[in-house]
Amino acid sequence: MATIQKLKKDIEPDPDRPPSLHGRAMDNLEFIRDTMERSTEFTAVPGYGGVLMGATAIGASIIASIQPTFRGWLITWLVEAGLAFSIGLLMMWQKSKLVEAPLTSTPSRKFAVGFAPPLIAGVIVTGLLYFNNLFEYLPTVWLTLYGTAVVTGGAYSVKAVPVLGWLFIILGAASLFIPTAYGDLLMGIGFGGLHVVFGFVIARKYGG
Repeated sequence: MATIQKLKKDIEPDPDRPPSLHGRAMDNLEFIRDTMERSTEFTAVPGYGGVLMGATAIGASIIASIQPTFRGWLITWLVEAGLAFSIGLLMMWQKSKLVEAPLTSTPSRKFAVGFAPPLIAGVIVTGLLYFNNLFEYLPTVWLTLYGTAVVTGGAYSVKAVPVLGWLFIILGAASLFIPTAYGDLLMGIGFGGLHVVFGFVIARKYGG
């Protein structure tokens, strides 16, 4: 009987015994996997910031649609662009602190490098259309090139981001077959509705 009790005692795990080599290896692999994911994926995309950007864009689409002159229309959308950029940058900075992914990290720089060129192209094409009085094509250019920026930047971010970008591109392509009088409606759907919907998705799935 004493022998059986001794065997049971030998089999029971010792809480003071150091973890096995296999256990330490699995922990190290998990840590390496998490580190690699954080180093290659930009996770500071602000979901609630996208919702707020969408809300201001919906308001801008309504205000722009009632402007009596093109100058007033253009100023409305340029103010909205500046406001949306400020909101996005501020909320991105706040979320970067929460997810411990500083805006100076490698994924952040990759996101910026992918995001910036299409936006710069958008500014150039906007100037071209403006000086040639081809104002009616601005919604198509803005939707398409913004979508391209989101796709290229989103290649280094969470999966929902490039999907959002492709929907912008599709909306821009659809605008070719829709009367230009509906430009504000299309931009309200894109910059407003899509941002709101995907903002909530990103906020719920990726923490704010």
